[in-house]
Amino acid sequence: MKNLGWNPGKVFESGLFNMEKKWVFPLVITSIVCGFFLVTSFNMGQVSSLHRVNAFLSIFPSRVIANQTKASFAEEKNAPPPVPPSPPIPRFAYLISGSKGDLEKLWRTLHALYHPLNHYVLHMDLESPPEERLELATRVEKEPIFAKVGNVMMITKANMVTYRGPTMVANTLHACAILLKRTKNWDWFINLSASDYPLVTQDDLLSTFLDLERDLNFIETTSNLGWKEGKRAMPLMIDPGLYQNTKSDIFWVTQHRALPTAFKLFTGSAWMILSHSFVEYLVWGWDNLPRTLLMYYTNFVSSPESYFHTVICNVPEYAPTVINHDMHYIAWDTPPKQHPHILTLDDLSNMIGSGAAFARKFQQDDPVLDKIDEELLGRTNGSFTPGGWCSGNPRCSKVGKAKKLKPGPGAQRLRGLVDRLILSAKSEENKCH
Repeated sequence: MKNLGWNPGKVFESGLFNMEKKWVFPLVITSIVCGFFLVTSFNMGQVSSLHRVNAFLSIFPSRVIANQTKASFAEEKNAPPPVPPSPPIPRFAYLISGSKGDLEKLWRTLHALYHPLNHYVLHMDLESPPEERLELATRVEKEPIFAKVGNVMMITKANMVTYRGPTMVANTLHACAILLKRTKNWDWFINLSASDYPLVTQDDLLSTFLDLERDLNFIETTSNLGWKEGKRAMPLMIDPGLYQNTKSDIFWVTQHRALPTAFKLFTGSAWMILSHSFVEYLVWGWDNLPRTLLMYYTNFVSSPESYFHTVICNVPEYAPTVINHDMHYIAWDTPPKQHPHILTLDDLSNMIGSGAAFARKFQQDDPVLDKIDEELLGRTNGSFTPGGWCSGNPRCSKVGKAKKLKPGPGAQRLRGLVDRLILSAKSEENKCH
């Protein structure tokens, strides 16, 4: 029988091919339709399931979440911006220094200034009898609040300090170094003597500085040396306090020196409120300027009135932070003598009107101090100045809520002064002038 070319295998393959062609079109159409419904259903459920998707994605690192598309809600566009966190309550680090016969004055000033958030370094210089220094150390150790809080320290190895020589600068830097080593959580350093006294409570001071920039430095300074150029900058002197254990006046060297050309000299008040950052710069001196100027001012009369001022005004990073005021009320002669007037009751109205935080110079137990305690500080019977932290019976015998502030009228006076000073500083192109 002749084969007419019929092949069962080929017929099968041909039939299968025709069947595939027959189903291709419906299969493609079905796939497109299914895909359309799949995409549509996903889009419809995207917003409602976004919370569950984000909840699932939250277990992955943030860099994965950052690549996801964030849904936009009309309500979010009209929502108020988040409230910024309140700045932390500032803390002050005090140096309170005294000399022979200043024990009671220093102890009273410490109580008037005390707040559990602050830190205090006490120093009685080498001229004070050992009995006075030992008595101060004993009082600090036995005061229950000081023992509990642990924020009052005493420099037991006393330094010799003469106001007209560089030893006062050295003592201030010594206290700064102790504070930087022993404590970290403070914002401003304040140097005072036992003859200083506060005109506002610490709650007033803390609340006023609460929203200030923490890099501000309150230091009275000027480059107009005037008579100081010929009487202080050019003469050379030696301070025996650098190498003797007994206090004696400075003595002069016959040679004179020219004014420096590597840096510009500034002068002002010896009392300051310095930022933590600037104090670190003074102590560490990473660009060597503080040490260079320290050597220069070793032979400079009344160097505490020039050293810190010259450092801060010759550093471009810190010069813009200067607020030209020492936060003190001080009554001087014209021209000023070595020491200011002793303040009395006759000066009280001027002190209050100044808005200053501190005043000097006071004699021990002068009636004006009792008046300040009564009218400005609310301090009675030699106790601590009351504040929001006070607790116990008698009042302020225990520490309650240390961060609770109760500012009074003193805060308004001080805030008025600070606002005027900052406004003036903003309008000045060169804050060191």
